[in-house]
Amino acid sequence: MSRRLLHAALATAALIIPIQSSHAQPPPSAVSTPNNQVLLQADQIIYDGDNQTVAAVGHVEMTDRGRVLIADNVTYDQKTDKVTANGHVSVTDEHGNVTFADHVLLTDHMRDGALDGFGALIGKNGRLAAASAQRVQGRFVIASKTNYSPCQICNLPGKRTPLWQVKSERVIYDQERHHIHFTDATVDVLGVPVLYTPALNEPDPAVRYSTGLLAPDVGTSSTIGYFVRLPVYIALTDSNDATIAPQFSTKGGELVEGEYRQRWDNSGFWLQGSAAYNPNGGLGGPTGTAQEFDDLFGSGRFMINDTWHTGFDAQLTNNDAYMRYYNLSYLDRLNNDLFLEDDVGRSRFVVTGYYFQGLRATDEQKTIPYVLPEVDFNYIPVGNVLGGQFRFDLNSVSLGRSNGPDSDRVTGELNWRLPFIFADGQLWTVVADARGDFFHIQNNDLEDFPTVPTTAKDFERGVPYVALDWRWPFVNAVAGGRSYILEPLAQLIAQPYGGNPAGLPNEDATSFEFDDNNIFSFNQLPGYDLVESGPRANVGFIADALYPGGEVQGLLGQTYRLKTDPVMAELTGESGTESDLVARVTVKFPHFDFTDRMDFNRSNGSVERHEIYITGSYNRSTLEISYLQLPANTALLLPAREQVNAQADVNFFQNWQAFVGVERDLYAGQMLDTEYGLGYEDECLAISLAYRRKYTFDTVLGVPPSTDIVLRFTLKTGDQPVQPFSLFPKDVFNSTAHP
Repeated sequence: MSRRLLHAALATAALIIPIQSSHAQPPPSAVSTPNNQVLLQADQIIYDGDNQTVAAVGHVEMTDRGRVLIADNVTYDQKTDKVTANGHVSVTDEHGNVTFADHVLLTDHMRDGALDGFGALIGKNGRLAAASAQRVQGRFVIASKTNYSPCQICNLPGKRTPLWQVKSERVIYDQERHHIHFTDATVDVLGVPVLYTPALNEPDPAVRYSTGLLAPDVGTSSTIGYFVRLPVYIALTDSNDATIAPQFSTKGGELVEGEYRQRWDNSGFWLQGSAAYNPNGGLGGPTGTAQEFDDLFGSGRFMINDTWHTGFDAQLTNNDAYMRYYNLSYLDRLNNDLFLEDDVGRSRFVVTGYYFQGLRATDEQKTIPYVLPEVDFNYIPVGNVLGGQFRFDLNSVSLGRSNGPDSDRVTGELNWRLPFIFADGQLWTVVADARGDFFHIQNNDLEDFPTVPTTAKDFERGVPYVALDWRWPFVNAVAGGRSYILEPLAQLIAQPYGGNPAGLPNEDATSFEFDDNNIFSFNQLPGYDLVESGPRANVGFIADALYPGGEVQGLLGQTYRLKTDPVMAELTGESGTESDLVARVTVKFPHFDFTDRMDFNRSNGSVERHEIYITGSYNRSTLEISYLQLPANTALLLPAREQVNAQADVNFFQNWQAFVGVERDLYAGQMLDTEYGLGYEDECLAISLAYRRKYTFDTVLGVPPSTDIVLRFTLKTGDQPVQPFSLFPKDVFNSTAHP
């Protein structure tokens, strides 16, 4: 044996080889091994010192500047920096990209080379296979006769065909930018070719944001005819993106939706709008006359410093029926605001302006007020004042209208409360409150506001009260982590009569609902314009059963007065000296929630108001049921209502989902809305077919009953989670971008 030939015939052998490379320095993307050396491990290693070659056999692992080669046998030419490997070859680069091959020839510290029988793992499930490939510049893989799929492939016989794949004559894969370019590509779904394209660009599954086409929507509607929606997502940077979604329909003309989103530090905003052109017209106008529609939605929050921030919310449209007609949104009131806020400790200061837009047929925009501005200041010191909890609230609002009264109000309120806990567990809380209001009313020239003075007038009001809140919880803790609590409670409020002078407008208490949310409030009326008056008491109890996995709670309460409050006399459930009896039962356990809210008539015990909400879930199946029974509201001129809504999303076989939704008016005995859908979704593919029928007809706005059928088809390309199946989005505005 030559003196310069070393044969290491050991169970495991290792060799550190100094690198003699023509490169003065490694490329910027390379990671050097210690002392610029190659580490080689194998069952057997043969080193030829004369020719400066190394041959390794059996469980070979070779490391060079962060790149790792594993193979059955390897030959390394140190002079030319060439590595030849055969048998179960895998190469992992310094970025973690893994490629497989039967035979490779690599150069430049294993950055470049040729690979036969090529395969690569991309992301979690992505796979790229080719007859042969070349690695160039340490980042590009150029492959021939390729198959690519981001889908997980089953190893069972007969099930190894991915749900969808791309077959191509040539692929250029940029591993640095995570981008795949296909030439002469065919898209196969379930093994069937469905699309051919001479060129196709696709991000690899590791990319979360990438510019490209989103899944289209195809369907038919009785209002806009056959339609197709083609959204395009634009990834601008890691912190902002945009989406443009044109829609073409046979009867509704052309519609384009757009969205822009941006985030930075603790700030961000999004804007979302649409515009439509309908040459057929007919929506609130003459048929055959072209019409144009648009809307704008958005929201933003901007940090100025550690305590100050500002923001806005936008909801606008130029036509009351436009969004319902095109299935964009079913909101009937739009809210816009702009605010500036400062939060320091437990105190808060905010200035806000509001603009409201009514979309109901009965709404008259000129009489809907705008708020410019509303000022809120809340001061709550950290420490106690005179041994109790103190707060000061200041609220000021200025309302204006195009037609109707304008008003200005300033309200200041001082509140102090002192709790006492006695040895037997009773909790007594003394509350003292003093409030003052100033109103200025002017410009009432409409008969729509008969109670408001027709000439300018000022009002002053002082509203003091003292109250005593008593609670005595009885607790029984038993084995197994269960506890039972019964807590009777009573609130006694001493307050003078009056406080609501004639002619005072009611702008913020028109939607009063007497229920379990306000039965134990010292002032049950919402807003600032109207106040309760006179001595009164709120009495009831709360029962609670606590279990290791959930809770059952019951509430019962009633209000008693010495005299009838004129303001409360017109409100449901509060007229007379005794209010209706309000009750609530809630059950909360994992995957199941139940809430039953009731208003019992004080005179005969009949149910005046009834609400039931049930939600349940099991794995990927969900159920939501709600029932609503409301009496007529004379203050708001609303008729009695009784309605049931039900939605079920059922996972009935592996990745198959069925959806059913029903809304029915029980009082009128007619359907309002029905929805049905069937869908399939896994980590690779999503397809759904949905049907919707709306039965309501708005003759004033020109929105007829409608029937819609929508087909959605998505080929997933990333490690995206499976989403619950939904039919028609219920959010404020159908977002066009869900990257």
